[in-house]
Amino acid sequence: MLRPTDIEKLRGNKSRYAVVMGVAKRARTIAEQAEEENAILIEKPVSLAVADLTEGDYKIIVPQKDEEEE
Repeated sequence: MLRPTDIEKLRGNKSRYAVVMGVAKRARTIAEQAEEENAILIEKPVSLAVADLTEGDYKIIVPQKDEEEE
């Protein structure tokens, strides 16, 4: 279960949207890998993704806007 404190830990100086998108992307990758390997997941992919990001195994990188784009 994703708790609000988990989001705050991951958030740092990133937006809440960036954190949610990062967790969702990692969760999809975990689910796809499990399906390819015919593995049965005990925990849900979202829980595993949050754990990966909290432990620092993966990082959320937010692209910076160029001043010229604005």
